Amino acid sequence: MEVRAHRVARSSTAAAPEGNSRISALTGAVLLVLLAVEGATLLSLQTFISWHIVVGMLLVPIVLLKIGSTGYRMLRYYTGREEYVRAGPPPLPLRLLGPVLVFATAGLFATGIALVALGPGAPFVLLLHKASFAVWVAALSVHVLAHVVRIPGLAAADLRGGDGLPGSRLRLTLVAGAIAAGAIVAVATLPLVSPWAHWVGTSG
Repeated sequence: MEVRAHRVARSSTAAAPEGNSRISALTGAVLLVLLAVEGATLLSLQTFISWHIVVGMLLVPIVLLKIGSTGYRMLRYYTGREEYVRAGPPPLPLRLLGPVLVFATAGLFATGIALVALGPGAPFVLLLHKASFAVWVAALSVHVLAHVVRIPGLAAADLRGGDGLPGSRLRLTLVAGAIAAGAIVAVATLPLVSPWAHWVGTSG
């Protein structure tokens, strides 16, 4: 009985990197869909400024989950956790790109939240938001191209029931919880949209 429990524990531990990859992929798939919607609003901010703000705020908890899952994997690798060391790190170019993408993402969303809170009367924050976006979109494009082939298979695995890998329900719950939290944040932001809609309307 003790031997069997030990084998189960080892099997569960060995599956940890795969589970981490799956939650990162599932979160990434959700982000790609929402980021496509957010990108579409840039075609005409004068028309879609309200959607731009609401979808941007919806993204915040989901982005935090994605950074958290990726950061957890790297922490486990660099602290010498056996199963993560065996799984190995990303290629060196992606490891070098990672901090750039994280800081650009933090800058983009921090300035975006600040703009929503402060309203249109913060031109310097708006400039920082645009600068963060330029760096972020370049870094994200490379990141997506490097992972886009693997995302559908990894994301679909848990949606199909996890293929026996432990933690499938927990991973789905975390992603669903991040989406729900984002929806709450977005709804709470609605009263702050009006000044921007008015400003865009008058400046256009």
